[in-house]
Amino acid sequence: MSRNSGSLRDRVTTLVATVAVLGFIAGTALWCMLTRDAIHEEVEAATKVSEQWLRATGPLAYSTTARLDMISAVGRLRANELEVTDEDGQVLYTSPPPTYKAGRDAPAWFAALIGPKVESRHWEEGPLRLHLIPDTSRAILDAWDNLWIGAGWAVAGIILLSMFVRQATHRIVAPLSRLRAALGHSATGRFDRRVEPMGNAEFDELADAYNHMAENLAQTLVRNARLEEDKRFARALNERMEETQRALARELHDEFGQGITALRAIAGGIVQRSADNAALHGSAQALMAVSSQLQDNVRGILDRLRDRAPETPAQLDRALEDYVTQWAACYPAMKVIHHVDAMPAALPEDFRLSVLRLAQEALTNVARHADARKVELRLEQADGAIELTVSDDGRGFDPMARTERYGLAGMRERTDLWHGTLSVSSPPRGGCTIEVNLPLPNVSKSTPPALPSPKLESDR
Repeated sequence: MSRNSGSLRDRVTTLVATVAVLGFIAGTALWCMLTRDAIHEEVEAATKVSEQWLRATGPLAYSTTARLDMISAVGRLRANELEVTDEDGQVLYTSPPPTYKAGRDAPAWFAALIGPKVESRHWEEGPLRLHLIPDTSRAILDAWDNLWIGAGWAVAGIILLSMFVRQATHRIVAPLSRLRAALGHSATGRFDRRVEPMGNAEFDELADAYNHMAENLAQTLVRNARLEEDKRFARALNERMEETQRALARELHDEFGQGITALRAIAGGIVQRSADNAALHGSAQALMAVSSQLQDNVRGILDRLRDRAPETPAQLDRALEDYVTQWAACYPAMKVIHHVDAMPAALPEDFRLSVLRLAQEALTNVARHADARKVELRLEQADGAIELTVSDDGRGFDPMARTERYGLAGMRERTDLWHGTLSVSSPPRGGCTIEVNLPLPNVSKSTPPALPSPKLESDR
């Protein structure tokens, strides 16, 4: 993976080097100002001394020639040039050039930068005109040489400082490699590695934060694994119970159904042949009544054992509407209102079956326990989820009370299998509302296989 920014030690080294360079530049600027003032004071003092000597020795010369001989014997005056002219401006004497660092001069830009302005002196001694001109070139050249020496030392110091900072930063951040290795290990989904203290307060806080995060994630993985295992077990248990119920229903239908049918046929024959025997005729009629009641009871048992949600070709909304229509026909005294939104056509079969079972269980509870006059069912889709709502105006119940009924428990199990939520509310004035919210699963592009049309199994 490419990196857009350099390492921490490179950035810290660059920052320190930049600060050092800026400090050197600021120091150089300050040094230039101080050096200009120092040169000005030095040259001004030398000029004053030279002027005082020349004025003091002027009366000692008894002639112009003696004066010129006196001046030429002295040679060059310090930090000054001396020029002697006559009344007509003709140059009679010029001091020799400097011998100190002869042949060298500082760059013109540097001389203009730090060269001070010192006024020249001019006065007359009889027929002679003396011109004392300050010369700052040697002082400026000394400053230039000192600047080069100082710059060399400064560059060397900056380089050494940068190397020291780079090495020190590397040693400081080296323990972070352990944290980086731990993060890389956790990126693979394993959270069993812990980071030891790194000898730095800030880094130790990072290590503690990572260790705490890794511990929580490890515990979360364990809890999630247990939860998924519980859900798989619950789903397998539900499927096994449903299969067992269907098998038991088939056995009851095959065994009891045929026996009861035969019993009714025998009792009917006895009724037809015993019209002249009142006692036998009454007993036969009682036998027929008992067999009819027994057949009704067996049918009720079969209804509960084989009570299963309708299955649809592909459309959840159409299957639910068909089921509600058939359910309403079985309870004509109850007003049934339903509203079903259009659902995706390729929902997984298990998901469709779970929604239909939830709706069936809710309606079955209304029919068995609510004593309601009106029930309303709504199935809506919004924000990547579906919401099933079943409400009635019956006598209601306390959702928090302990009960021997398993309907709500089964609904909660089905809801948990699809990571949904189920809420039950029953106000004191009566009625009950069950709301189920299920996130829509990832829909496959393929269409689910066609299943049998929905029906209520009224003839078991």
